[in-house]
Amino acid sequence: MQFDSFILTLLAQADIPAPPASPDASINSVWDFVVKGGPVMVPIGICSLIALTIIIERLITLRRRNVIPPKFVSGLKDAMAGGDSSRALAFCKTHRSTVASVFAAGIKRLGDPVETVERHVQEAGMREIVKLRKNLRGLSVIGSVAPLLGLLGTITGMITAFQTVAASGEALGRTELLAKGIYEAMITTAAGLIVAIPVLICYHWLAAKIDAMIFEIDHMTVEFIEDYARPSKSKIDAPLKIDGNGHLGSQPVHAGGAPVSA
Repeated sequence: MQFDSFILTLLAQADIPAPPASPDASINSVWDFVVKGGPVMVPIGICSLIALTIIIERLITLRRRNVIPPKFVSGLKDAMAGGDSSRALAFCKTHRSTVASVFAAGIKRLGDPVETVERHVQEAGMREIVKLRKNLRGLSVIGSVAPLLGLLGTITGMITAFQTVAASGEALGRTELLAKGIYEAMITTAAGLIVAIPVLICYHWLAAKIDAMIFEIDHMTVEFIEDYARPSKSKIDAPLKIDGNGHLGSQPVHAGGAPVSA
């Protein structure tokens, strides 16, 4: 009995080497993270680069000085002083921006019926809105596709893990042999979400910024049409008379409504 206890003590104190760790058991850098994600990480990485390019380009394009320059309205009113539309048109061409393009379309039609002016301003506004929203659809697509690519990587990773189990009967009890497939499954899912979440946030933020600018430009154009395109209210309200030759003409009236005799 004592001999058995002595043997057990020796076995417990024996230096039994641990099984070698798998080279895939740890992640030491971002590159390791990407490599262990498998081939699906390539399209996810491409999506992230495209999204970053679009976001930077939109941030530069949508700067306020490129859309609604400061003091543009006051400068345009000064240019329109005295009804000089050619000077105002030159002012818009000098201050190249979204709002200048919209106003230039209306200034070119000053003197035409107000419906014509409104139609040209609206058409110019629609063209500028398309330019403001350029490439935003790409952000929306990337925000939707990136999680799906992550899910695809999860499926391929699980397939790799099950192939390992099928190829080796001992793999089911040795997690280090399953590490490659599990890493691929989990990392691609995380990578897809890491790309999709900020892309969707930036998409909605840029869309809201564009909508606010469009609303402001619309308000400015309405005031412009009211001030310069519509006929003067005093002319509309002036009473008409028929002279001796049968022509229509305006005639001043007294406060009581009786016409002033010539």
